[in-house]
Amino acid sequence: MEFFNQMIEIFIYMGNNWSHLIELTIDHILMVVYGVALAVVVGIPLGILCVKSEKLASVILAVANILQIIPSLALLAILMLYFGLGFTTVVVGLFLYSLLPIIRNTYVGLKEVDNHILEAGTGIGMTPMQLLAKIQIPLSLPFMMAGLRVAAVIAVGVASIAPYIGGDGLGREIVSGINGRDNIKIYAGAIPAALLAIIADLVLGKMQKRMTKKTT
Repeated sequence: MEFFNQMIEIFIYMGNNWSHLIELTIDHILMVVYGVALAVVVGIPLGILCVKSEKLASVILAVANILQIIPSLALLAILMLYFGLGFTTVVVGLFLYSLLPIIRNTYVGLKEVDNHILEAGTGIGMTPMQLLAKIQIPLSLPFMMAGLRVAAVIAVGVASIAPYIGGDGLGREIVSGINGRDNIKIYAGAIPAALLAIIADLVLGKMQKRMTKKTT
């Protein structure tokens, strides 16, 4: 009974503060979109570079892996020393955290392309760039989308600690609730953040399945 009463209180609070929560949700989404988009712009070329050179692959993947294992709050605190408090630091942190799944999945996807298909392309006179653009990248899109899916879900979670280094987003409501020992506020921030992660996973998962069907 206590659980249901608390749920009712949470929904009443969310209803009374819906405009504020929507504003925080938009900030949260923007941080995630900017961070992941930057990771796509940088990560896909790095993944392609990994396929071209196995020596570079070991270095690039090792660096991306090290970035991934640094605790998120520690990474953001380090970035804060250079970028200062606020939105930019959070976006750069999300960008760094999103790199590994995108680089690794691009690399694996390109490596998984059947050599016979590449040989057939070479046989009809396609250049390496044409092979990459017309065969390798289209066939590896499901892997790339899987990397994007993982990166997006991770970014939604990491963005929740943005207020500790001056950022906004739904984490602001969670941190405010923690500081004030107010469970209602904590849930009012945590529930939309969890829903964002679930929605990102479902939408990108569906896109991944469609791409898999098209390439098989």
